[in-house]
Amino acid sequence: MSVTTDILQSWVHPRRVFRRRLGDAPREDRALAVLMAACGLMFVARWPALAREAQLSAGQPDAPELQALLGINLFALIFMAPVIFYALAGLGHLVARALGGQGSGFASRMALFWALLAVAPLMLLQGLVAGFVGPGHALTATGALVGFGFLALWLIFLHEAHRKAQVT
Repeated sequence: MSVTTDILQSWVHPRRVFRRRLGDAPREDRALAVLMAACGLMFVARWPALAREAQLSAGQPDAPELQALLGINLFALIFMAPVIFYALAGLGHLVARALGGQGSGFASRMALFWALLAVAPLMLLQGLVAGFVGPGHALTATGALVGFGFLALWLIFLHEAHRKAQVT
């Protein structure tokens, strides 16, 4: 199946999609591609809020221009965030192993990375709300939806990653 179909299906049948995405043999290149796609979509999701910030601060002394804001966010999300996500996946793997899970480090990384990619459409929605509506209840609600959705998917995928190894 295509990635976009699997992203949508991850909300309906998360365990089935994750098992299929995990595949038979660990492929770190696939995990990295999923992570980079998620980070790229997170960067795109930030554009409306950054444009709003640049527009509202225009004319003020020391106001950053849109290009500067985009450059900083590009560096943070494309170069720094993957390192942080790899560390977070390692921490998730250690916690899962401490709780009796038998999955591999690759499966734990893939669980986190696929959860990030699956929640990316909600991040894009949150970015639109941040850019067009701005701070307020709508942005808080979409932020909570993104946070809870990500956490739920990550825990489901992490459980599946460590359960799969016990069955086989």
